[in-house]
Amino acid sequence: MPQSLRTTIKKVNATGSLDAEDMLATEEPLEIRLEYHAAGKIITKSISVTMRTPGNDTELATGFLYTEGIITTAADVRETAQVSEHVIKVSLNDHVQPDVSKLERNFYTTSSCGVCGKSSIEAVRVACNILDTKDELRVAASMLYTLPDVLRAQQEVFEHTGGLHACAIFDMAGKLLQASEDVGRHNALDKLVGYALAADMLPLNNHILLLSGRASFELMQKAAMAGIKIVAAVGAPSSLAVQMAEDWGITLLGFLRGERFNIYSGAQRIVI
Repeated sequence: MPQSLRTTIKKVNATGSLDAEDMLATEEPLEIRLEYHAAGKIITKSISVTMRTPGNDTELATGFLYTEGIITTAADVRETAQVSEHVIKVSLNDHVQPDVSKLERNFYTTSSCGVCGKSSIEAVRVACNILDTKDELRVAASMLYTLPDVLRAQQEVFEHTGGLHACAIFDMAGKLLQASEDVGRHNALDKLVGYALAADMLPLNNHILLLSGRASFELMQKAAMAGIKIVAAVGAPSSLAVQMAEDWGITLLGFLRGERFNIYSGAQRIVI
């Protein structure tokens, strides 16, 4: 399945209309199935259906399982299999006993939720297996200014469609290590975490995460699970994202555009 599709549209402006071709970001469902041993039997359970941009499905599935606290290391996974175009199965090793109840807990990740943010953040604290250690990370503001242009140069599908979210991890010198795109901002980050998991890079506590859009609680939850300490967003953060960053000691930057940004938490890591 291609990541973008060509279509015919009608462009309208004040002087009239004309037929033209356009490119659309592909959006297709992916069912993630989990296979594991329990009580002497092999259990296969459908754990999620997400609308995603096809590509890097293995990283998406394993990254999702990691950020949801179901697996803690790449060694937990015996194999992944693309059952069909829209189904991927992740089989765990025999000794791994996943707590599938974590998939039924509420992280309260939607903007429409009115549940107390404190309980949402505490749910992440219970699930996260990365210790909150002290650090001496410092990054120059002048280097941060350059990151959005580097990410934009990697957004091949966005360049054609304008319809995808992207995220990337950089080292502390500003070198791009990996970027991912998806119609779902949470999927893009899960793909990135899945890549880091396979590359034995976790925790990402000496890296910078850049988000092409806004910083939501859901994305901060996944960043915390991956051990990330510096998150920069091109767009605005939500109130709960800021609260989570403060509680987890994460430096959160918003509106990173041109030579400016806002610091919402963790200002001690930014050298101005």
